[in-house]
Amino acid sequence: MSSSRATSIRQVARQAGVSIATVSRALTTPDKVSDKTLKKVLAQVERSRYKPNLLARNFRSKRAFSIVVLVPNIANPFFAEIIRGIEQVAQQQGYAVLLGDTEGREDREAYYVGLVETRQADGLIQLHPRLPKAARGANGTLDIPLVNACEYIEDAPCPRVGIDNAAAAREMTAYLLGLGHKRIGVILGPDSSPLTSDRLRGYKLALRSAKIASDDALIAQGDFTMSSGSTAAEKLFKAKQPPTAIFCFNDEMALGAIRFLKRTGRSVPQDVSVVGFDDIEFASFCDPPLTTIEQPTREIGNKAMSLLFDMLNGGKPEPTMHTLPIKLIVRDSAAPPPRR
Repeated sequence: MSSSRATSIRQVARQAGVSIATVSRALTTPDKVSDKTLKKVLAQVERSRYKPNLLARNFRSKRAFSIVVLVPNIANPFFAEIIRGIEQVAQQQGYAVLLGDTEGREDREAYYVGLVETRQADGLIQLHPRLPKAARGANGTLDIPLVNACEYIEDAPCPRVGIDNAAAAREMTAYLLGLGHKRIGVILGPDSSPLTSDRLRGYKLALRSAKIASDDALIAQGDFTMSSGSTAAEKLFKAKQPPTAIFCFNDEMALGAIRFLKRTGRSVPQDVSVVGFDDIEFASFCDPPLTTIEQPTREIGNKAMSLLFDMLNGGKPEPTMHTLPIKLIVRDSAAPPPRR
């Protein structure tokens, strides 16, 4: 087969029994092609090993066909599933995904915003609860296509995707109360995260509904890392009346808390129940398997990329919060409190 793009795409179209324009749409805007036609075209593309001239495509469309995802901590396994969800939709639309590990730093965010401003990328998905300063115009509007996902930005002038964290935390706390626990410790995330305040609010609402007063001695600070979970669990057990259950605001801190408890001779869940939040892959493999809140991470990524793609195709960037459902996953790390 000729290496010429004009000849190649013509041959693909002829073999697939469609027009050249249909082949082009299937490769650039597949959502505008029927599933039956798309499968037929892609099968022929694979058989013929057709390689479109991407530079020519980008020049004609004035697009880079890539987007940037800003990740506050690329080592966190929770974000990996969201990124997979983003890539799933991006690849279907012929886009590449560039990862920006910002470490929460504004100068790193500004660099990646610059890639969009100079058309080295077409848009940006922010997974950190902050609107990059470099992306804002003089009147506070956004200068680039941007979607916020996961750790949401309150009142941001862009689409947002996430869950109802307060409702999820309330459901988990109610589950522990239903097992008979009255002294439920919590290990918080960073103060700067809106997820922390939302989950703490849900925890307190559940206690209030059960007519149990919130006790500051049962609240310990963490930062979403395993080491902070271990340190915070140690603090909780210095209280005069330690908790019979610990609700960690993410799974990594729950793993750290379990490590501390085992190291100090306590059994989970016989002596202390431990639950988490997120349902990362390790949650089902730890000992004991972790009861947690399952976030729809793939769906969050899918939705974020779909919203960004709509914006790139001329859609209006409505500043709407898209809330996806969660699920309480019951495993073996929580049980009724021990009898005293």
